[in-house]
Amino acid sequence: MTRPTLLVTGFGPFPGVPANPSAVLARQVARLRRPALARFRLQVEVLPTRWDGLDGLAALIARQRPAAVLMLGVAARRRLVCVEGRAMNAARPAPDAAKAHPAAVRLALEGPDARPSTARLAPLLAALRRHRVPARLSRDAGRYLCNASYFRALAAAGAVPVAFIHLPGRSGRPRGVGSARMGRALSDLLVALAAQAR
Repeated sequence: MTRPTLLVTGFGPFPGVPANPSAVLARQVARLRRPALARFRLQVEVLPTRWDGLDGLAALIARQRPAAVLMLGVAARRRLVCVEGRAMNAARPAPDAAKAHPAAVRLALEGPDARPSTARLAPLLAALRRHRVPARLSRDAGRYLCNASYFRALAAAGAVPVAFIHLPGRSGRPRGVGSARMGRALSDLLVALAAQAR
C-alpha cells in the first residue's frame, strides 16, 4: 500500500539571502525520524526563488498528491518564527533571484483577494513554543515570493492542510535557538500538521 506523502518545501537563494536556511531546515526536518510520521512518505522540494519558477508548484502538488504541505521561507527582517494565517493575491514589484519582476500586481486576476490557511494553526504554534522557540501567528505572508508560493499552493491543494512558516533572519532561527533545537521544533510542528491530514 502506498504511504501518503507529506510535502515539505524550502527555497533557494535570493537577493540578500545567498544561502537560504529554509532549504537546509526542510531537509533537516525530513531526516529526523519520528514514529508519529512513520506512516507517511516525506518529500522535500526546494522551490526556485523566481516569479516564473513558481508556475510549476501546482503541477508538483498534483503529482505528489500530498496529505499535507509544510512550506518554509525566510523573512530576513523578522526576529520570531511566524506562522502565516493567509496568502494575499498580491505581489510587490521586487526582483527575484534572476532580477525579474512579477508580471502583475495580482497573482491571479480572477482569484480571491486572500486565501486563508487550510491548516489549524494553533497546534503548530504550540509545537514551536514547546521547544522554547519564539513564535507568533502572523496575519499574512507578505507580498514577495513566499506569499506567491503560499497562494498558489493553497489554490492547488484544495482542502489539504497547507501551512507556511516564515523563519527569521539570515540563519532562519531566532536569537539563542540552536540548529538542533530548531530542527526538533519544526519536526514537532510537522507532526502536528500531519495529525490534521485526512
